[in-house]
Amino acid sequence: MSSDAPPPALDPLIQYPTRLAVMAFLSGCAEAEFSAVRNGCQVSDSALSKIISLLESASYVVVRKGYVGKRPRTWLSLSGQGRTALTGHLAALQRIAADAAALGSALGAPSPQAAPNS
Repeated sequence: MSSDAPPPALDPLIQYPTRLAVMAFLSGCAEAEFSAVRNGCQVSDSALSKIISLLESASYVVVRKGYVGKRPRTWLSLSGQGRTALTGHLAALQRIAADAAALGSALGAPSPQAAPNS
């Protein structure tokens, strides 16, 4: 990373893979039923429930409860704040990867003498 720029700011709430997966899943739709998110992100009910509680308390996710017939349902969606946080987090990840790639390419190609004999 360049020394004149501050390090990218990763969002500590989103940096865990399962939370990132849930946020990314929800970014692709206006709203999703709990079971669709659970299946799409391949997590258990309890794990998703904990993730959603945390993201809802941070105002990243909106939870709506209702019924389909007589069966209770829960729908999830990203809030505007959640979309902004996810966009910023992904931009920070891309910057980290781009900076690392630039530093690696600055080293140049390995010399032919350094290559092992086949």
